[in-house]
Amino acid sequence: MAPLPPALITCGTMENPNVMTAAWTGIINTRPPKTYVSIRPERYSYGLIKETGELVINLTTESLVRTADFCGVRSGRDLNKFEKCGITPIPSTAVSAPTLAESPLSIECKVFEVMELGSHHMFLLDVVAVTADERLMDKSGRLCLEKSGLAAYAHGEYFALGKKLGDFGFSVRKKKKHPQKPRPQKKNDG
Repeated sequence: MAPLPPALITCGTMENPNVMTAAWTGIINTRPPKTYVSIRPERYSYGLIKETGELVINLTTESLVRTADFCGVRSGRDLNKFEKCGITPIPSTAVSAPTLAESPLSIECKVFEVMELGSHHMFLLDVVAVTADERLMDKSGRLCLEKSGLAAYAHGEYFALGKKLGDFGFSVRKKKKHPQKPRPQKKNDG
């Protein structure tokens, strides 16, 4: 399945924060809001998430791609990735795991089940809060995430999202009827 979001997963606490990259994440339910992230048990973040039962899924922008790549190949066991990448952990609104200040949208989650599936364990998550960069809100309060410069990951490569191809339901929407304009008359030269 591709493309996927190279999401920056923050976990631990403000006193002991960590960040890792995971592409295996997505929505599993709308009401109530539920999501998931699949993580290998040998990852440092896995133990932090199992211990606290909380994490934050932070969306990645073009400006965060280098950070996402670094956080996907280096371990928090060995270094402080926040310091190394120059990114900022800030307190979340509903969980003990930090939020990534530089992310345009952060989804705070609490684990309600862990499915041990093989190479990865799937953390099934209740969404308990969402924070968004205020600059992405329009006057009516609608989130304009398309303006954030989101990134995608496919087959070992990162891509910028950008060209709009349609919006939900456009293929079945009735076309508006426009009054027909009279066609110009052809001149007859002969």
